[in-house]
Amino acid sequence: MINLNGKPVELRVPSRMGYEKVAMGTAASVAKLMGFPDDRIEDLKTAIAEACINAIEHGNKLNENLCVGVTLSAHDDTLEVKVLDDGNGISKLPSKPDIDRKVHGEEDPRGMGMFLIQALVDEAEWVKDSKGSGSYVRLVIKLDKESD
Repeated sequence: MINLNGKPVELRVPSRMGYEKVAMGTAASVAKLMGFPDDRIEDLKTAIAEACINAIEHGNKLNENLCVGVTLSAHDDTLEVKVLDDGNGISKLPSKPDIDRKVHGEEDPRGMGMFLIQALVDEAEWVKDSKGSGSYVRLVIKLDKESD
């Protein structure tokens, strides 16, 4: 088990596609040290990649002068991840996508990232900073998924 003594792991990556892989690798390393099984680490990596891509594309609008922040906080049986950007956040979650319509080309194939994130982690929350200085998504993944 990992003990970070209450200290989070923090990183900042450029708002450029491809750098989500740095966040994925860092999160995977922390989760591995915490004892997460490989399948949960893969879930976490996919969720973080989606969150970072959303932050780069929608939050920071591909502005390479801005960074995406990633904070990983290890607790006894959970890993909390925050992915921060300089955007305005979202006012409400979009409606659930119709996967059949997307597969058949009747709807834009994009727009499933938030639903994918929710399916892969135990908790997902999109938060707008109350001071208007950005937004973040907060993800929580439990070491023992059955501990609900």
